[in-house]
Amino acid sequence: MSAVRLTHGQALAGMVLAPFLWSTAGVVTRQLESAERFEVTFWRSAFAGVALVLLLPVLRALDGSAQRVPANASLALRWWGISVGSRSFWLSGVCWAVMFTAFMVALTMTSVAHVLVLLAIGPLLTAVLGRVVLHQVLPLRTWLAVGVAVLGIVYMFGSQWIEAMANPAIDSARLLLGTGIALLVPMAGAINWIVVQRSQQRGQTIDLVPAVMVGGLLSAAITAPAAWPFQASLSDVTWLGALGVFQLAIPCALSVLCAKVLKAAEVSLLAQLEVLFGIGLTWALAGEEPARQVLLGGVVVMTALLVNEWLGWHDRRSTPRIQTLNSPGDRS
Repeated sequence: MSAVRLTHGQALAGMVLAPFLWSTAGVVTRQLESAERFEVTFWRSAFAGVALVLLLPVLRALDGSAQRVPANASLALRWWGISVGSRSFWLSGVCWAVMFTAFMVALTMTSVAHVLVLLAIGPLLTAVLGRVVLHQVLPLRTWLAVGVAVLGIVYMFGSQWIEAMANPAIDSARLLLGTGIALLVPMAGAINWIVVQRSQQRGQTIDLVPAVMVGGLLSAAITAPAAWPFQASLSDVTWLGALGVFQLAIPCALSVLCAKVLKAAEVSLLAQLEVLFGIGLTWALAGEEPARQVLLGGVVVMTALLVNEWLGWHDRRSTPRIQTLNSPGDRS
């Protein structure tokens, strides 16, 4: 899959589709009958890992990636693109495993909206890491968009937290633990996007898409002991299998491809559409109605995303083509 190179427009479209698919997790988990916390994570991660084990060799054969690998290369590299000796590859796999595990565990401990709003810390973490690690010069519009998005999320989260603290029926310890686990998702996500960008910046030929597969298999291995004995019904396993393939494997692989074209902060900002999609879907399909403050904060976040992308599109149109061609460092 290393031969695939999306245009900026295609990458933007991909980074809208990916969070929409991610956002279906909340609706599906509310349909489960008997699957417990770690079993939910195990089945979803296992199906995602196995799906990519089967799909990657086919995709690599179709796009010619397998043929470009030296004949004496290992089967792991030829069939799945696993760069055994690459630290970046394995670090990305670990980050995916943390995100897969933490997200689903947190989702079983608190509301969908509560978990999703915490994900918006990602753009700020990614922007800071991108500036420090990759020395990326981010335009003022991106910094402003990050700031506005974070303010919207703080407002959304703050209103939910205050309401939870005032309600004695809510287990505060459980809420606090769920919040801490949920925070691992944007932290691991920020590190992951930087790893992807850094590998491309250094001209490495490794393919980080298989890291999604490794992340799914690692997450399944980590949660398997805690998930035993398995109690999920056939209906639950079917739902979780669909999540593994369509909510995890496909959109995560797609987001990695998009990250090769978009800047780290841009990717993380667009990924926050999951917050809005997720709240909307759980409201419409699972009856989990968010508070008015959550809706208002969501509008603020969406506005920041759209304005940032519109200004970026305008800047690219106004830049003479010759300058674009002569600027190899311009990854936007």
